[in-house]
Amino acid sequence: MKTLGSALLMGLLAWNHQAWAAEAITLPVPPLPPGPLHYDTAEGFAIEVKVLARGLDHPWSIAFLPDGSALVTEKNAGAIRRLIDGKLQTESISGVPEVVPGVYSGLLDIALDPDFANQPYIYLSYNKPLPGGLSAVAYARGRWDGHNLIDTQDIYVADVGTASGSRILFGPDGMLYAGLYVDVVQAPSLAPESLKGKLIRLTPEGGVPADNPFIGKEGFRPEIYTYGHRTITGLTLHPTRNEIWATEMGPNGGDEVNLIYPGNNYGWPLVSLGRSYQGPWQSEKFQMDGAVDPLVYWMPSISVSGMTFYDGAVFPLWQGDLFVGGMKYGEIAGTGQLQRIHFNADMQELRRESLLGDLRQRIRDVKQGPDGYLYVLTDEDDGAVLRIEPAP
Repeated sequence: MKTLGSALLMGLLAWNHQAWAAEAITLPVPPLPPGPLHYDTAEGFAIEVKVLARGLDHPWSIAFLPDGSALVTEKNAGAIRRLIDGKLQTESISGVPEVVPGVYSGLLDIALDPDFANQPYIYLSYNKPLPGGLSAVAYARGRWDGHNLIDTQDIYVADVGTASGSRILFGPDGMLYAGLYVDVVQAPSLAPESLKGKLIRLTPEGGVPADNPFIGKEGFRPEIYTYGHRTITGLTLHPTRNEIWATEMGPNGGDEVNLIYPGNNYGWPLVSLGRSYQGPWQSEKFQMDGAVDPLVYWMPSISVSGMTFYDGAVFPLWQGDLFVGGMKYGEIAGTGQLQRIHFNADMQELRRESLLGDLRQRIRDVKQGPDGYLYVLTDEDDGAVLRIEPAP
């Protein structure tokens, strides 16, 4: 067990972004080859990776419509593009709200209403411009008419100053779950009056469910479902266990995969398995009474992002495995990858495999398509949609 003085710990929490950024280094990212690309895998079979689309402006999320086509958000462009039969359509989808573009902000996640056949709503998370040059994370929904979004409206706007990415997910209860990044300078993840560093739970209309865990608890915002997070960068639903899983990006190490329990504390910034950007350990201890331990962690960091469980028939040896996007390894840019984690029956990690590392692309999202293939987004200026298939 490591120990640090409390004064040092407080100093670490006052993150010096400028000092860290000055030391940031990168490897050159080569142009994405035309493909198809062939790889052997640790489970003893080969895969083929096809490049379906290029030229996307930092694609952030992908969602599949019932007809098998896909919608892809472009973070910086604030646009949605459609893939039909694996081909990117030229025109963007209309009905998208105005966004605040930036390094970490713009048009973010996309999700379909769980009762899409009867309520064809598409939900978006984005960074909303506010008067006076301010902004906030917001969630909107529009009705899909088969071609575009119509009657798009905000259903919930978070506090002024909430920023950067926000994953959204419909849980098995039909409620909307959304992660909000922490302000690493002020570190309010444990503050019950703040939405930063929290996973919130909303009704599909943007209201607060009556059974949220902190309803009626003094000082707590009623939207809060869990707290003590740093940056929830991925949310997914286990296909058979009906559990919500989240990726959480640490600082210099300490990336996590967490199983979400209502009303629980996930420990940030008092416990972490990572170092601060300046090098010393982030926290005084790795575990703390009352805080949930991660199921999977990384040291050094891979800058975790979107994730999905695989349950298709196309890759039988990957069934039950978790795929996690990584944007850089060990604080060196140009080292993105996709990781596969294999569990036992008790969801304890047995092994993990790194895939696509030679491409050096930032992997922002990964989803299983209705065809049983895996679809991967590269978060680059010349972003792409990749499809992983069995090798012929």
